[in-house]
Amino acid sequence: MQPVEKAASLGMGMLSGALAAALFKRVWKLASGQDDAPDAGDLARTWSEVLVAAAVQGAIFGLVKAAVHRAGAQTFRHRTVTGKTKR
Repeated sequence: MQPVEKAASLGMGMLSGALAAALFKRVWKLASGQDDAPDAGDLARTWSEVLVAAAVQGAIFGLVKAAVHRAGAQTFRHRTVTGKTKR
């Protein structure tokens, strides 16, 4: 992996984390009507609440991470392959 690709990948990772966090917060609010997802240490919440929130959060983070990584890889490949064929 080239240094430029590594730097872009790091930036995309940070961006995807922020995007996933915002998306999860919105999805959780729509699904539960609550502003914040239950914390695993909050003993006032049930096991099912905590585990459902964790599963939804994991699914959203995984989906966003994969989508951003895939789009970045395709963009990087397209730019490097296109750049080589134009010379």
